[in-house]
Amino acid sequence: MEQIFFYAGLYLALLMALSLYRAVVGPTVLDRLLGVNAIGSKTTALLILLGLLYQRVDMFIDIALAYAALNFIAVLGASRYFQKRKGLHDER
Repeated sequence: MEQIFFYAGLYLALLMALSLYRAVVGPTVLDRLLGVNAIGSKTTALLILLGLLYQRVDMFIDIALAYAALNFIAVLGASRYFQKRKGLHDER
């Protein structure tokens, strides 16, 4: 069972690398924000998988929930900043 969790974690890390590419190369600010948000969501799932691997799910769930809330607030703040200050749709 540990091998399944390990390979699922590797698969999530690969998906995070693809999201990192979108966050760095993305042609617009919205693409970059979506890439960063996807990385945060996948990190939350990866933390749960780490908890399953170490058999300490209770501790890792608390960390994952705090990270998910922080990621959500950060993406909301960044999107509001770019909407008000720089314009999300002006970059083309």
